[in-house]
Amino acid sequence: MNTLDSYNVRDIGSLQMAGIALTAAVLAVVIRHLLFDPLAKVPGPWYTKWTNAVLKIRSIKGDGPIYVDQLHEKYGPVVRLGPSEVDVTDVAAIKKIHRVKSDFGKTDFYQGLGYRRENIIGTQDTDFHRRQRKLLSQPMSENGLKAMEPEIEEKVRLAIEKMGEEMKTRKAVDIYKWWMFMTTDIIGQLTFGESFHALENGKADSYIEDLGKAGIVSSIGSQFISLMPIIYHLPLPGIGGSLRMLADRIQIGARAKFQQLRHEMESKDEETPLLFSKLAQGVIVDGETMTETELVNAAEAYIIAGSDTTSNTLTFVTWALCKQPKLKDQLIKELETLPVNFTGEDLKSLPFLNRCITEGLRRFPVVPGGLPRYVPKEGADIAGYWLPGGSTIITQNWSLHRNPEAFPNPDQYDPSRWENPTKAMKDSMLAFGGGSRICIGMHLAYIELRMGLAYFFRTFPKSRVSSLEGMGDNDMKEALYFISSPQNHRCIIETA
Repeated sequence: MNTLDSYNVRDIGSLQMAGIALTAAVLAVVIRHLLFDPLAKVPGPWYTKWTNAVLKIRSIKGDGPIYVDQLHEKYGPVVRLGPSEVDVTDVAAIKKIHRVKSDFGKTDFYQGLGYRRENIIGTQDTDFHRRQRKLLSQPMSENGLKAMEPEIEEKVRLAIEKMGEEMKTRKAVDIYKWWMFMTTDIIGQLTFGESFHALENGKADSYIEDLGKAGIVSSIGSQFISLMPIIYHLPLPGIGGSLRMLADRIQIGARAKFQQLRHEMESKDEETPLLFSKLAQGVIVDGETMTETELVNAAEAYIIAGSDTTSNTLTFVTWALCKQPKLKDQLIKELETLPVNFTGEDLKSLPFLNRCITEGLRRFPVVPGGLPRYVPKEGADIAGYWLPGGSTIITQNWSLHRNPEAFPNPDQYDPSRWENPTKAMKDSMLAFGGGSRICIGMHLAYIELRMGLAYFFRTFPKSRVSSLEGMGDNDMKEALYFISSPQNHRCIIETA
């Protein structure tokens, strides 16, 4: 045998050995998954043992929650979504996961919601969250917001006025647009002491458009957090550059508005009640305060989270009531009992109005998808299944709010179901999250929802869904991204 032949034999032998090694490695992975996989007993599609790609693809398409819900219908209250991911609808498990002082920490999913911008919503650091919540919670409490109600009411009245003007010229009004302008102006006013003037202008400026695109960062970042160091810098269509450029524009705008607020506060003798009034002045609470960067990040989070979430709920509830005249008339009759100069406290006492809102939060959850948490390092027993520490457990509102045992005929918008709510109903509602991570803006949302609906139906008692410009039920099909919205971003209502 010549030298060349000997080299070929050795090369072939090496290739064979490499092939055998690769095959052995693949078999080892397969055997581990089949025989020693800690989640092997959790039911689910066969492919979830190997990948969560289907969940990610469906999430990016806007129907991830429907996919997960279909798996629950087939496999039960605990279902496997990926190699280390499980979704659960068991009420006892939900209470365990989302209780106060829970040791089920937020996963890396949340890093993508405000990529490179740590804030109270996305932080995984429990000490950071505890400190921020202590500093930010008082102005967002029911008592803290009372001083700001006149400014909220002013924006609600202006929104109704603008809807009436559009009705005169168009013979109908796109409430989706005006509710969005209203909630954005309100959170801008309460955060920076000046609104974005969307209601006055009747259109969104470039900054509001950028805020609306922030959901793209959240959707992409939360699903592909491991790729974000690359994706973040790539130019993407529809956002005016890269995700980094978009995020920088939002932060530059927020910082400029915040600095303007601080300057105005220094030149005024009288303090204006705002969400950051005291912190912007450097007030120390229990020995702690916030840096300007922390305040700007918090302001960004407030504006992004406090605009389309509430406006989309207002849109869905207004539409649902206009679709069912008997419910609408019942609400109008209740609203007629209000005094001329009613207050937020008056609205809190209206049972049917508040049932309409609660049912809207149930039927049209604006955060419909999963709220992922890491299982504590010691592992946990969840609804009869042992989950190892470090695995991901998810609860999604789309399924919880449609639990047929708690909510018979769950797809029906039916406020009467809340006349005497059962314990199962209360335990299945996570519209604002739960435990110590419950949404800090919950009370503001309720004030806007009550005032918006009250003023709208008192002003436009004959409102009904329009067929103008081809408007139909398909427009109101929910696009189930991280924040859900009507899929065609419009809701045309005739008001006379």
